Amino acid sequence: MYNRLFAQLKTWPPIMLGTAIYAFGLHYFILPNELMEGGVTGIAILLHYAFNWPLSLSTLLLNIPLFAVGWRYLGRSQLVYSLLGTLSLSLFLALIEKMIAIGWIVPFQTSNDYILAALYAGVTLGLGLGLVFRFGATTGGADIIARIASKQKGWSMGQIILFLDAVIIGSSLLYIPKEKVLYTLVAVFIASKVIDFIQEGAYAAKSFAIFTEDGEQLAKLITQEMDRGVTLFPAKGAFSGREKQVVYCVIARHEIRRLKTIIHRLDPLAFIVVTDVHDVLGEGFKQD
Repeated sequence: MYNRLFAQLKTWPPIMLGTAIYAFGLHYFILPNELMEGGVTGIAILLHYAFNWPLSLSTLLLNIPLFAVGWRYLGRSQLVYSLLGTLSLSLFLALIEKMIAIGWIVPFQTSNDYILAALYAGVTLGLGLGLVFRFGATTGGADIIARIASKQKGWSMGQIILFLDAVIIGSSLLYIPKEKVLYTLVAVFIASKVIDFIQEGAYAAKSFAIFTEDGEQLAKLITQEMDRGVTLFPAKGAFSGREKQVVYCVIARHEIRRLKTIIHRLDPLAFIVVTDVHDVLGEGFKQD
């Protein structure tokens, strides 16, 4: 019980760090340059542009009814981390608002280089959300709506979130020029790539599926010379009818040339399939 509680508590600091970075990106790059964001945060930004409402308050108020509905349809276990993400986001938004008001933070505002603002906004927002998502939390909002619709109707969460973001960002045309909406799309694209990078991990490996008649010998060589684990699968050629083996292993990128040399040395006619692998966990790689 205590180990489980400690494991959960360990995820809180990176989640809060992620929301702090996300909040900073919103106040430092998005708002001063009249750019946009998707989800409930995007609605809060629209309210800020239209009525000058503080982002911290509107974000929190918009999420309260969504959490009430989500608690009923999704249950407590799925919303605890999202609640942490939402509350810490509102907290950091409020803190940064105070720092800007007293002059401790001067937002980046430009009148001619919006592509720079969009690029850095995308990196900052993506980094923050990537940390939040990686440790099992969300910032509430559209994610809760998408989960409920997916559970009740069987719709794709990705399609629901994309639709909601398109509606919200499209609605911003009422308050900001269309050029800035296009810059927003650049920021959203960059953010999505950074989120993927953070979630999948900076460490990318390669998996090898090697079709050969000398599978056991090849597995032995890989184990001895590269100290990598190997799995053997039986296989049969559909056209030739010959029995073969599939040797499967995962290696680091810098070991690719070495493994190819070993394969070619043993079986020059081996058929090799190489694919990208992200976020590798286990012996010989990183431990989560």
